Amino acid sequence: MSMQMVPKVTSAAVTTSATLRHAGMGAIPHAKGVAFRVWAPHADAVSVVGSFNGFDGRANPMSREEGDCWYADVPEASIGDEYRFEILSGGRTLSRIDPRAREVTNSIGNGVIHDDTFDWEDDAFEISPWNELVIYEMHVGTFRRRKEDTPGTFAEIAAELDHLKHLGVNALQLMPCAEFAGDISWGYNPAHIFAIESAYGGPVGLKQFVKLAHREGFAVIMDVVYNHFGPSDLDLWQFDGWSEHGKGGIYFFNDHRSHTPWGDTRPDYGRGEVRSFIHDNAMMWLEDYRIDGLRYDMTLYIRSVDGSPDRAIPEGWGLTQWINRSISERFPKKITIAEDLQNNDYLTKPESEGGANFSTQWDAGFVHPIRDVITQSDDRGRCMEKVVAALLRRYNGDAMQRVIYTESHDEVANGKARVPAEIGGEDHGNWFAQKRSTLGAAMVFTSAGIPMIFQGQEFLQGGWFKDTESLDWDHRDEFHGIVWLYADLIRLRLNREGVTRGLTGHQTHVFHINHADKVVAFQRFEQGGPGDDVIVVANFANLLWEEYRIGLPRGGEWKLRFNSDWKGYSDDFAGVASTDLVAEEVHYDNLAFSASLRIAPYSVLIFSQDGR
Repeated sequence: MSMQMVPKVTSAAVTTSATLRHAGMGAIPHAKGVAFRVWAPHADAVSVVGSFNGFDGRANPMSREEGDCWYADVPEASIGDEYRFEILSGGRTLSRIDPRAREVTNSIGNGVIHDDTFDWEDDAFEISPWNELVIYEMHVGTFRRRKEDTPGTFAEIAAELDHLKHLGVNALQLMPCAEFAGDISWGYNPAHIFAIESAYGGPVGLKQFVKLAHREGFAVIMDVVYNHFGPSDLDLWQFDGWSEHGKGGIYFFNDHRSHTPWGDTRPDYGRGEVRSFIHDNAMMWLEDYRIDGLRYDMTLYIRSVDGSPDRAIPEGWGLTQWINRSISERFPKKITIAEDLQNNDYLTKPESEGGANFSTQWDAGFVHPIRDVITQSDDRGRCMEKVVAALLRRYNGDAMQRVIYTESHDEVANGKARVPAEIGGEDHGNWFAQKRSTLGAAMVFTSAGIPMIFQGQEFLQGGWFKDTESLDWDHRDEFHGIVWLYADLIRLRLNREGVTRGLTGHQTHVFHINHADKVVAFQRFEQGGPGDDVIVVANFANLLWEEYRIGLPRGGEWKLRFNSDWKGYSDDFAGVASTDLVAEEVHYDNLAFSASLRIAPYSVLIFSQDGR
């Protein structure tokens, strides 16, 4: 690659007629070649170099435009060619990958001129309403790795869609897929946010995956990282040679606001070109890849330097408002999810009330208390008040403004293990681990909110999450009954048999709290009545109850829809036989009717009445 000095652009080049110029940024293929445009305000001169000109910086100088962009139209360039920008700045010649490259050879390689056209056929998929979503968070590189030392791909996930269909989830949330440093990563170190990770299958691989997922009934949600870039393999760093205080230059804050837990690489949310860069990236996922929603990584560090109220970044808050406003206007049925974890209602308030207008947010007020209760080693340490508080939490009075879970990529790493491993240690398949992890899962699928599970949770994946290790698919066979348990919970959560509509509803009435014996019972409903009302009874103690009385909202027969102790779910379970209930006119729990039931240790029972 030539590193020769780029000649000074002449006035004739600068004044080339704008009417002949192609709109857009980055590489812009057209019928007679490829145009290129890049923002580099402090450059003295810029050239585009590539396989079409022998990477010769003298061949295709670019002209400066208003707005500090540089432009060139290259008839010799075509789809598939590799390219870079060569920038002359203060006597230095810099070689940079296009910040808006849609494809790269790798994170430190070259940009590739990409053809965005793709045959989506008759894809008219729409994501389910929020109250009918069940999210499966997954990591492309480890979900299904065919070779031990090679990351998984979009195609390898596609090969396991039958497993996910059997499970019953209907939204696949991918951990970040923008090109990152190397081939092995969680994805939260984006080097090129417009390019798709080459090791996963690149842009075509992602489009093929989304197309197939939609055909099979799955929405696809993409995790995006806008709170920092890099920090390594980052050609954006001092992109055109300029910086202040040794910081990152035009794409980054160059003062104390640059600092994040991942390095001094926070984007400058106050600079129009950077705001457009991030906004356009968000639109790219939804327009070009037909992604059904975005999950924003740690918005706390977009809206503040370090979480402190007195170190807020208003420009970051304004950027999220702009992006979410554009999404709601252009893609009103697509979902936006914030990971903020500060129990802040304003994330999901409308912009008209000063909010950021996210559809929903990850709920720390559910995962942390529920994990604490189910991982306690001593029953006496299980606090039913924590359970009830988790059941009743809302943002702005809307249950669907929260995503609820017991496992996520953050909750199964960074010093925390999978729930079965937190309970059983290395023996993560023992009776205690099976019973209490599935007790937690039952709380996820019966509580009001958008339920989410993390890959492998359905077959008791143990240990902690590592980006170097594939899921242990032998567990799917060993714990096939636990997979069945999850599938049954999801089937009930989505009301697939028409008798548990209340589990898709917003309303929760906790009518029975036994602090001493660790039992909670609650009613889930939307409008109420047969076919809607669902009664959930959860036993958080290692205690078998032969007769346990709970209140009921009306008379008649209440049919048992789910018993987590059923022996079909695990040979280790006792299979304590619980039965349908016939309500008696015996006042209990401040309700006019009640019944006695039989419930196993660490178990959940779900009842409902047939609809009219």
